[in-house]
Amino acid sequence: MPFDLSARLAERRAAHLYRQRPLLASPQEVHIRVDGQPLLAFCSNDYLGLANHPEVAEAMVDGVRRWGVGGGASHLVIGHSEAHHQLEEALADFTGRPRVLLMSSGYTANLGAITALVGQGDTVLQDRLNHASLLDAGLLSGARFSRYLHNDVASLEKRLAKATGNTLVVTDGVFSMDGDLADLPALCAAAHQRDAWMVVDDAHGFGCLGQRGAGIVEHYGLGLDEVPVLVGTLGKAFGTAGAFVAGSEELIETLIQFARPYIYTTSQPPALAWATLKSLQLLRDESWRREHLARLIVRFRAGASALGLELMDSPTPIQPLLIGDSARAMQLSAGLRERGILVTAIRPPTVPQGTARLRVTLSAAHSAADVDRLLEALQQALSHLPEIEA
Repeated sequence: MPFDLSARLAERRAAHLYRQRPLLASPQEVHIRVDGQPLLAFCSNDYLGLANHPEVAEAMVDGVRRWGVGGGASHLVIGHSEAHHQLEEALADFTGRPRVLLMSSGYTANLGAITALVGQGDTVLQDRLNHASLLDAGLLSGARFSRYLHNDVASLEKRLAKATGNTLVVTDGVFSMDGDLADLPALCAAAHQRDAWMVVDDAHGFGCLGQRGAGIVEHYGLGLDEVPVLVGTLGKAFGTAGAFVAGSEELIETLIQFARPYIYTTSQPPALAWATLKSLQLLRDESWRREHLARLIVRFRAGASALGLELMDSPTPIQPLLIGDSARAMQLSAGLRERGILVTAIRPPTVPQGTARLRVTLSAAHSAADVDRLLEALQQALSHLPEIEA
């Protein structure tokens, strides 16, 4: 038999790396029902608590009444509705950039942007811990592809010195598994010195960072000259789905002409764009969500540190607890679930070998009491973990 799939699956189970889908039977909130069990969740990317906001839900319903359900075709055929267009204009204003292009997902946004801008004879340089969609885009572009050490400007500079053709320097804004920030000012300076373009995927920064929630570029006070290509997703802090690329008029027109994932994909449902307009309004107007979230982050980090847990250098809602061993991370996750808390264990190959962790994510929908309950459950679950064998 040429494809021995059973052996591959058995090997993954034996390494404590087997993935399973929890079945959610309630809306995306902090108090949910999964596989029939009521749980307090700390594993969603719904950072501002907008995924089930009543005004966003009502906007979605209103959008269905106006435009129906399906997009019907690609944007370039007949799928580009007034709702899509209004959202693009609103996001351009929000990001302070001339234009925005809506995409169906963060994965296709990264794939489309990178493969449209570089090809054979060019160079793509990426942070070693970038999201899989960025890494895949670099590999598929046909350009010379290299990864620099995580957030290491000296490592990037060595690779820039060997770059050929048009060169992209690509980084996450907030790293999804560690929660730390890209050293964007230094990375941009290094790229600018070599006439390279910066591509920043700020999937986890929008809504959470910056005075207005406009993400890591606003956080550092950078503009279009420093970061020509800015990617954001709508399925996290915005609470809906889809993604966008923000940049110059020439960039967006280039993507419309050459980004295959855009050209050959049916547009997202117009009602979804209409709902996202409402979530963008809430994100901009209700700054208390970011302020409350910031207080929860401080509270959790102080409590976890007091328990002796190994925190990572993260000022964001992503607060990983480094465990190391995959089996032990799974045991701790199971111990929390027994106590009514849902926190996902993240294991290789999503993270490097020996760095399995619990990826705690906080939301503006959590209360201080919710965070205290998580800390108490962590303390109890840790005390019941088997001793580490010498």
